[in-house]
Amino acid sequence: MRPSGRRPDQLRAIALDTGVNKHAEGACLARFGDTHVLCTATVEERVPPWLRNTGKGWVTAEYGMLPRSTNTRTDREAARGKQSGRTQEIQRLIGRSLRAVTDLAALGEVQVRIDCDVLQADGGTRTAAITGGYVALAQALRRVQARGVIKTVPLIGQVAAISCGLYEGTPVLDLDYAEDSTAQADANFVMTNTGGIVEIQGTAETTPFEESEFLALMALARAGITELCAVQAATLAGLE
Repeated sequence: MRPSGRRPDQLRAIALDTGVNKHAEGACLARFGDTHVLCTATVEERVPPWLRNTGKGWVTAEYGMLPRSTNTRTDREAARGKQSGRTQEIQRLIGRSLRAVTDLAALGEVQVRIDCDVLQADGGTRTAAITGGYVALAQALRRVQARGVIKTVPLIGQVAAISCGLYEGTPVLDLDYAEDSTAQADANFVMTNTGGIVEIQGTAETTPFEESEFLALMALARAGITELCAVQAATLAGLE
């Protein structure tokens, strides 16, 4: 039995709420159970210096956790004077994931910044950030296309992410903190709505796990991401 009482193949309660920031071109509050991540998208009509005069755009991300997003207070990284390696790794992952479904040439010399702020953490903050970040990105691109900043919405697919792991020897979907902190193995899967693999991060926390166990995790992830993409699509359809 999972601590939450969920079936092995059951996601937490998922919500992708829009209309949560009146200033940003796109915004989504991604709620995966008790993990809540606010994702905002800012569109800038300029690109980094290394992309100037190339005709291509850029999508990048920043990620951070609020001091009381966890059960004890953590100092802001700005107060410590530098980002942790974990933060840098996660925000690069978010950026790579969103660029995987963006036609940067069609975007033109425009940059979209996705800010992902963890309001409350209970496992899976990076997967919630990617899934909600896509909704914020899509909303922002629609809005600026309507304003004439870009000619088309340069998305070539959807992208979402989910965690899976071996909990007490059983492959389970969408780990919360109680499972993640004691899992024998855990993995994060980033995939498109058509099943394309963007990135997989997997680690054995105790003993190495078998290929058959990995394939079981992959199957759970595919099913979970299909569900998440359906929620993304329904959320964006509600904005039309």
